[in-house]
Amino acid sequence: MSLLSQINELKDKRARLNTEARAAYDAAQKNGWPEAEAKAKWDKQVDDVIAMGVEIEKLEKLDAVERSLLANPANTKPIDEKPTSFNAAQAAERRAALWSKAFRHTALPKDYPALSPEEMAEARALQVDVDTSGGYTRPSEQFLAELLKNVDDISAVRGMARKFQVVNAESLGVPYLSARASNASWTTELQTGSADSQMAFGKRALTPNPLAKSIKVSEKLLRSSALPIENLVREEMAYVFGITEETAFCTGSGANQPLGLFTASASGINTDRDVSTGNSATSITFDGLKEAKWTLKGQYHANAKWLFHRDALKQIDKLKDGDGQYIWQPSVVIGQPDRLLNAPVVMSDYVPNTFSASQYVGMFGDFSKYWIVDSLDFRLQRLNELYAETGQVGFIGRLECDGAPVLPEAFVRVKLSA
Repeated sequence: MSLLSQINELKDKRARLNTEARAAYDAAQKNGWPEAEAKAKWDKQVDDVIAMGVEIEKLEKLDAVERSLLANPANTKPIDEKPTSFNAAQAAERRAALWSKAFRHTALPKDYPALSPEEMAEARALQVDVDTSGGYTRPSEQFLAELLKNVDDISAVRGMARKFQVVNAESLGVPYLSARASNASWTTELQTGSADSQMAFGKRALTPNPLAKSIKVSEKLLRSSALPIENLVREEMAYVFGITEETAFCTGSGANQPLGLFTASASGINTDRDVSTGNSATSITFDGLKEAKWTLKGQYHANAKWLFHRDALKQIDKLKDGDGQYIWQPSVVIGQPDRLLNAPVVMSDYVPNTFSASQYVGMFGDFSKYWIVDSLDFRLQRLNELYAETGQVGFIGRLECDGAPVLPEAFVRVKLSA
């Protein structure tokens, strides 16, 4: 079955399951849940609907990758193929293949002692920073670019934010308007109006902060030529870095880490952007969502999205408008996101989900106004001996990044009432 067919089938299945869950909920609203087992079944149906949405999104990304490969047949050539001449794309592809072999040689030199002159040159490039404590390897720019792309796919906020890379500077200064000018005054033809004394500018410095994580890979896997081990390491690093970054992008304190979207701060989004009107102390309401949407200025609506935890979406899935129609609409079209009040919905497990008085539970905004600054100084430290007794090789990944909302009025936080 093709990916496209799988996606269509999964979307149809989710739509049917969502219809069944809503019918069960409507019946329970009228007659009450007949038994605990029926309530548990409904809870599972809702969880499955949300989980299917995540699976559909992954399959759509995979489908996009496959389409890209088909559009560029050169990308599908065996890595050992050696054309007599190289264009720029072929040269990059060949170098990536050499780097892959050199990566395994660098991780397990005793198992990969015989490399060609080209591969040895690539291995020496990896070993530029070897030290006596076990050695640092500096991955190629391709490895770093692919790692960041993988992290983008894992982190919902990173995928929506505006991203910068700082190479030759320690930080990125972000100017912002700390106080607006007073209103213009009506005057005569020859007068200039009153001089303004209110307008003021400030500057936030986004300084990439160190982020590190270690993983262990078995020597057996590293020895297996059938597995793309560098991809395995990259994907694992992307996962551990991605969830750590996503947590900080949502709730980070801003102290030696990114400043989170749900952290009230004069340096980020202050409490003036909180909307609790219409919500109860324990749940989101239809009126509360409308209040949040229309608190955001019109110029940001074209690019605005909702951001919620799946627990919040479970609540929202039950909400109806005045005509008895459910307001949350799961997508049944490939490539189209779920929508709420005619705006796309993004789900992240790292959005706050404590449903009690005065807590944040979601956001509506233009997330391109959240800026992320990455440093290109990414390194892998290889630990050959530390885990030798268990037949493993350790890798410690180190990356530097920072992030913060740079325009508070582009966001509205959904808050429960006091």
